[in-house]
Amino acid sequence: MARISNLMSVGKRSMMNSQTGLHTVGHNIANKETEGYSRQRTETYSNAPTGGGKRRIGMGARAATVRRINNPYLEKQIANEKSDLATAQGRQQGLGRIEQIYNEQSVEGFNSSMTKFFNAFRELSTNPESMPRRTMVRETAQTMANNFHNIHDQLQEVAEDINSQIQVSVHDLNSITGEIADLNKRVQEVEITGGWANDERDRRDLLVKKLGEIVDIKWNEGDDSTITVSTAKDALLVVGGQANTVEAVSTPAREGKGEGDYDVVFYHHEYAEPLVLSDRITGGRIGGLLSVRSQELNGLKQDMDNLAYTIAKEVNDVHSKGFNAYNQTGMLFFEPIAGAQGAAKSMNVNSDIMADSGRISVGRDPNRPGDNRVAIEIAEIQYNKPIFGNSLTLDEFYNGLVGEIGIKAQAANNSVDVQANVVGQLDNLRESISGVSLDEEAAKMIEMQKHFDAAARLIRTADEVLETVINLKRY
Repeated sequence: MARISNLMSVGKRSMMNSQTGLHTVGHNIANKETEGYSRQRTETYSNAPTGGGKRRIGMGARAATVRRINNPYLEKQIANEKSDLATAQGRQQGLGRIEQIYNEQSVEGFNSSMTKFFNAFRELSTNPESMPRRTMVRETAQTMANNFHNIHDQLQEVAEDINSQIQVSVHDLNSITGEIADLNKRVQEVEITGGWANDERDRRDLLVKKLGEIVDIKWNEGDDSTITVSTAKDALLVVGGQANTVEAVSTPAREGKGEGDYDVVFYHHEYAEPLVLSDRITGGRIGGLLSVRSQELNGLKQDMDNLAYTIAKEVNDVHSKGFNAYNQTGMLFFEPIAGAQGAAKSMNVNSDIMADSGRISVGRDPNRPGDNRVAIEIAEIQYNKPIFGNSLTLDEFYNGLVGEIGIKAQAANNSVDVQANVVGQLDNLRESISGVSLDEEAAKMIEMQKHFDAAARLIRTADEVLETVINLKRY
């Protein structure tokens, strides 16, 4: 009788194992499209046999645990590569915006307006007494000044857009670190009792990847099943069940950063002095945006200021030594600029010349009709007079800026393409290991169903045997 009871117990456990397997299959199917989900499998182990010697009889199997199919080393590699991809995308986005500002092919850009300004002086040198040509000089000069203003404003818009994206990214970062801290607690609560927090670990791994897309991070898992996450070398974002706060704060100007631009600051605790992380963040979307702001954007602002200041200074130096149509000398062509900083924004044609183009100086000496030496000397500033470092002309300097931006933008595009391909290959590899295949799950479901039916038949058979034994005793 005891052996028949054992047989029923084996059948019962087998049915329960099949039921657990069916639940796991259903869970996999339901999460087919869940981002970051790893398929799960029920692991069964043989029960201890009964009896001894040559008559040890097996007691079936038991469902020991449900584990996720996951390669932690691959997950870490994917997280690192996605962080690099986000960095490249941040640079691509920022450089793409800047490249559009300096687009000299599809639109009439700054180089064209600068050329027209100096060409207007060349045209004026052929007929120094012509008032229409003086007017053309004045109008092309103000157009060039307006283009300086436009480029300054557009570069400032890019800076403001970067500030806005940093704000949004910091908000997302704090949200993610808070959830990771909560998941640390849940994973610890589950696994301290000997279980496996499969779904919680999947979610935590996904959030770590998303956090790495925002900033460059380092993380490791401790013996207590919680992970510690840090960024910028020593800023601890998550420690166990605690998440520390990061903020985007408007700060004063410094090298590589404009006035009012945002810094990323970290608070160890509410009474500590904030730690500025901007210069130490090198990866993720924020790292890519910060590198564009510090390396390209602010450099271009300074270059355009230097260009505007140099043009105004060189033209004013020559123009002030000449004589205008009223035999007056000493007049500046552009409004005086105190220094290079902010010159692109403040550059304007002298208000007296805007009111009367006859005040434009053309000749070197008074009362000499046809004297065009000042107009020729100003026209030659564009190509023939090395100014920047005594090696580059105005034209060469500006064309160098445009060429450098184009090269960096193309390099950023290529980096995104290469990195996206790497991430795609790793994602495909992960899918082959941890992804859910509906065909495979359907086959597993049929297999579990057959196991369940067979176990049920075993119990029915044991019941029939038991009934036969009972009936034998009646007779």
